Amino acid sequence: MLSKITLCLCAVILLGCNSKAQQESVKKESKTYAVQKTETEWKTELNELEYYVLRQAGTEKAFTSPLDSFYKPGTYHCRACGVLLYKSKHKYDSGSGWPSFDRGEDKNLEYDTDYKIGYARTELKCANCGSHLGHMFEDGPEETTGKRHCINGAALSFKPQQNE
Repeated sequence: MLSKITLCLCAVILLGCNSKAQQESVKKESKTYAVQKTETEWKTELNELEYYVLRQAGTEKAFTSPLDSFYKPGTYHCRACGVLLYKSKHKYDSGSGWPSFDRGEDKNLEYDTDYKIGYARTELKCANCGSHLGHMFEDGPEETTGKRHCINGAALSFKPQQNE
């Protein structure tokens, strides 16, 4: 008799559990971006690493991007859609192994929250196409913004400054 009561009680508890996170993810509507492509189109236009980073929110290995220690004057654009994201004058060496900036072009950046590693982080996405860029942290240069935009090099394309 006791085992039947225990079994019924467990069933009630399990059936009664209704995760708010699951409800919110179902309710959350997908955002419409100016640039929209099918996954097949993205896979055709991006190489394997770029697709993994930009479209699957992956992270390249630290210290592997040539853009990490690259400091020529110019601008950095979304590798997926070409929109301006960062200016070289805001780039600095954070020592993290990824290109870092103390600020970006806010109108072209989307700030989201992800919990992929068990706690909340500010995810940075391209506001034009929704591609994952990296994350923002509060440990940047105190003399400027105090922010660190830690960006995957595979998410960026560099355009050199034109001398006039």
